[in-house]
Amino acid sequence: MSITSLVRPFFLPRTRQIDKYATNAEEIQRNVLKYLLKAAANTEWGKQYDYANTTSYETFAARVPINNYDTLKDHIDRMRHGEADVLWRGKVKWYAKSSGTTSDKSKFIPVSHEYLQNTHYKGGADVVSLYLRNTPDSRIFDGRALILGGSHAPNYNSPDSLVGDLSAILIENINPIVNLLRVPKKQVALLSDFEEKRDRIADYAKDKNVTNISGVPSWMMAVIRRTLDITGKTDLSDVWPNLEVFFHGGVAFTPYREQYERIISSPRMRYMETYNASEGFFGIQNDPADRAMLLMLDYGVFYEFIPLEDVDSANPRVLPLWEVEVGKNYAIVISTACGLWRYQIGDTVRFTSANPYKFVISGRTKSFINAFGEELIVDNAEQGLKQACQATGAQVKDYTAAPVFMNDDGKCRHQWIIEFSQEPKDVAAFAQLLDEALQRVNSDYEAKRYKDLTLQQLELIVARPGLFDDWLKSKGKLGGQHKVPRLSNNRDIIEEILAISKQA
Repeated sequence: MSITSLVRPFFLPRTRQIDKYATNAEEIQRNVLKYLLKAAANTEWGKQYDYANTTSYETFAARVPINNYDTLKDHIDRMRHGEADVLWRGKVKWYAKSSGTTSDKSKFIPVSHEYLQNTHYKGGADVVSLYLRNTPDSRIFDGRALILGGSHAPNYNSPDSLVGDLSAILIENINPIVNLLRVPKKQVALLSDFEEKRDRIADYAKDKNVTNISGVPSWMMAVIRRTLDITGKTDLSDVWPNLEVFFHGGVAFTPYREQYERIISSPRMRYMETYNASEGFFGIQNDPADRAMLLMLDYGVFYEFIPLEDVDSANPRVLPLWEVEVGKNYAIVISTACGLWRYQIGDTVRFTSANPYKFVISGRTKSFINAFGEELIVDNAEQGLKQACQATGAQVKDYTAAPVFMNDDGKCRHQWIIEFSQEPKDVAAFAQLLDEALQRVNSDYEAKRYKDLTLQQLELIVARPGLFDDWLKSKGKLGGQHKVPRLSNNRDIIEEILAISKQA
């Protein structure tokens, strides 16, 4: 009997609770809010907004303002200096460092003990539960898990407060039993130099029986390619013949799927997406045939949503989960068991189902191009690239895009920098196919492209190998959960990348 068959019964009962999301969503979410309000009633924030006498969502929404990092950062900074009962009860030791995607500023997201256990680790266990239900023949526990992580460091030189990538925080605090099932060793997983970590992980893991891998697709691909280099293999199935699943998140998988399928030939290989951000664990792909993720409702996260067209409004409409509509784009607002109250995390989602609530990540509130009314979002970009790659056999490693504003002749366009892992034979044809695909998936872009009157065909610059890694390295963001910004409504980031390109 395999170890997996012995462990499976401990995971499957949870799936019956998750099934209740389809019928009890509003009740579950209202109960989460009640828990949050009661737990934080005696904090400074809770007293300010009278949480002790706030018994309904409607009262909560009327009393508490919508926030972002800038409006909470002074409170968080005091927490990082050791103050207790500020935004959440007690002292919070851990802070997930996140740079965001459009700013060089670091954000420090509190990660309370409750949140670590009841959100992040609960999410990880649920991923396994849902995977085992969908995969009766799994032997995932009969080998090792390769889990990528970042690094952490002291916070304000205080032994009682630490900051780091969320993945490093999870590895540092994980149950010791789990460490017996994972690679690499903790001291390697937490190295700050990603290139050294990549090499050491590849060298250590190449001889292990790895059955599952977890991490950001771009960084995991770097580890896989190094593993193939070391072993002299071209197919990862020859290195880890029992590899059966990649639990991935952090960036959209669409540009990477074909690359993974080319170097992992095993017909048993599966891919499962998760939405685990510094701010919380929000979604899990519960159906292998559906790329949409199930919104996780009982993790100590209360959800609200702002219609995308209201995001920049002074008084935006804010809807609880039970009032959202399928097919519309919303910015996510969360209240959590670590003191983020009505906090905009910057991501946008589109619901595909309300029974249960399932969604796809459609972009970021600050990651789009709307310089000319085209309203191009990341989901459009991913779909356009997918179609262009399918037509040409190309594979995209990384990309970013920004507007080129009108010149004296009134000409303007989008400028793309793409690093290919498999370059198309005809770059100009690829650019045309991408442009045409964007018109098919975005009617506003199509209207602006009509007869080249507003927008001309996009410009494509092929990046040299390693260009985006060099840019990330220049920002101190190589590895971990950091990622290349996809779309920008200004030219700040793309000009930095172009400048680095010229230095080589």
